[in-house]
Amino acid sequence: MTEFFPIGELIDRLIIARIKTEKLGLITNESKWYESAIKNIDLSSVESEMQDLKKAHLQIWEMENLLKSGLEEKISLEEIGRRAIKIRDYNGQRVIIKNVISKKLGCEVVEIKKDHLSKYEL
Repeated sequence: MTEFFPIGELIDRLIIARIKTEKLGLITNESKWYESAIKNIDLSSVESEMQDLKKAHLQIWEMENLLKSGLEEKISLEEIGRRAIKIRDYNGQRVIIKNVISKKLGCEVVEIKKDHLSKYEL
C-alpha cells in the first residue's frame, strides 16, 4: 500500500492523524488508513525520529491553536508574525526529520525545499 507513498510523508501524516485523535478525540478514516498502511513496516529504527516529529507537530499545533480558533484578534500582529516564523522553523525541522526517516527506511524519495519558507535539505 505504501509503494506509491514516500515513507517519510506517510509517517508524517500518521503522526498528524494520531495528534488529531489525541487532541480532538477523532478516529477518522484518515487515521485508520495511515495506521493500516504502516502496520507491516518495522519502525524500530526510527522511533526517536518519530518522537522528534511528534514534538515538532505539537509545537506547531500550539503555535496555531489561537489562530485556528478564530481568536487571532486577541493577539498582536507582532505576535502573529513571531508565531509564523516559529511555525516556519518547525516545518523546516519536519522536512529534515522526514528525510532522515526516509533514508533510514531505504526510501529514495526525500523532500527538498528550495526558494521556499521552509528551505531545508539533507
